[in-house]
Amino acid sequence: MEKFEGYIFTALCSTNFLISCLVFSKITREQREPYMDEIFHIPQAQKYCHGKFNEWDPMITTPPGLYLISVGIIKPVVWLADLTGDIVCSATMLRFINLHFNCGNLYVIYLLICKLHFREKTRTTSRRVLSALSLSTFPVLYFFNFLYYTDAGSTFFILFAYLMMLYGCHKASALLGVCSLLFRQTNIIWVAFCAGTLVAAKMDEAWRTEHTKKRDEKSLPSQVPLSFSGAKKVISFALEFFSSPSHVKAVMLVAWPYAAVGVGFLVFVILNDGIVVGDRTSHEACLNFPQLFYFFSFSLFFSLPVSLSYHRMLRFLQALRKQPYIFLLIMAVSLLLVWKFTFVHKYLLADNRHFPFYVWKKVFQRHEFVRFLLVPAYVFAGWNFLDSFKSRSLLWMLAYLVCLVAATVPQKLLEFRYFIVPYLMYRLHMPLPSLPRLLLEFLLYAAINTVTIYIFITKTFQWPDSTATQRFMW
Repeated sequence: MEKFEGYIFTALCSTNFLISCLVFSKITREQREPYMDEIFHIPQAQKYCHGKFNEWDPMITTPPGLYLISVGIIKPVVWLADLTGDIVCSATMLRFINLHFNCGNLYVIYLLICKLHFREKTRTTSRRVLSALSLSTFPVLYFFNFLYYTDAGSTFFILFAYLMMLYGCHKASALLGVCSLLFRQTNIIWVAFCAGTLVAAKMDEAWRTEHTKKRDEKSLPSQVPLSFSGAKKVISFALEFFSSPSHVKAVMLVAWPYAAVGVGFLVFVILNDGIVVGDRTSHEACLNFPQLFYFFSFSLFFSLPVSLSYHRMLRFLQALRKQPYIFLLIMAVSLLLVWKFTFVHKYLLADNRHFPFYVWKKVFQRHEFVRFLLVPAYVFAGWNFLDSFKSRSLLWMLAYLVCLVAATVPQKLLEFRYFIVPYLMYRLHMPLPSLPRLLLEFLLYAAINTVTIYIFITKTFQWPDSTATQRFMW
């Protein structure tokens, strides 16, 4: 980090923390009692604070990583400050843990941007800094910095693990992956993504070495091409790669820490008789393929200022004219998936405190054919999503898409929080946008954050059969 850029980023981190503290103070004053999933998380963390590590709430479905790290941070602070009474492990103290993860996410995102876009080093200081700030305020993630949820910590450890993988520190990356698994079991998918990225890089290297023998290096493609012709080539190349003992050995020598994590996770699943820790009835896996379409639409909306352009629209129209039958086939398959594989979780229809409830009610429940009429929009959103990766190799794309499908399709519940990590991975790997586009993205996120936090604080309501105050949230 250059000295001047370091000063800018340090000032940005301080300002971000100050503003977040002010927002945190306001939210905590308005909602002092545990809210939503906090009614499970906070009492469990308080049990750990009092040394009751053998007591577990069966309604909690995630491992105890958040509670363990909370105790690990709070206990030394309590001892140093000589704090006693209700303030120790109070809801406010526990929620404040996530503000530290907010700062950590900002810093890790910045380092990831510098690493992933190191070739764009000149004249991009403001773009890197603004990109990091914008992504750290990604609305779905930013909102949960102020409540005692697992999202901030889970995201931090996954992004940190990916950063270490990019720097070649694979043991550290795998260890951080284990930390992320203690926050959320499904993070095994993104540990696998770290390994998949590593394997893709090795395959890209072998691809370049092989083609150097066949053509002049100046005309050599730097990576496996992202195209249909490239897809045909990569199949035969992959078969040859994995049938070569030297290549397999080279991969295993660097990827074994991730394999060890995978084996450990498999042992956990066998001993636990499943992935879910507690209440399993509400977290049953299924093949909900439209989740992928929801994610593409979600990504299109939140990346609108940086991904959509006039030239990209023209390319889409040109692609439609050049390959109409392929798009018709994609449409037909998408319609079939929507028809046969749409699942609706009972929570989505019953809990009117979450924004997805209103998305489903106002859009999908208007008419039974609405879900089919949206398929053309899904196709465009998917095309726009893939077109954003045209500078990446096909092998890396395959690794990412496999993990994306694994992270979204088995989920029966439409929950925007499940899209946080896949979206950040998507956005981080896009080409670094121009400064005006980044500014528009940041303003969009700031506006959404302002509105959602304002609604959470001021637009309260009550259920007919309860006196508790209810609030709207992601």
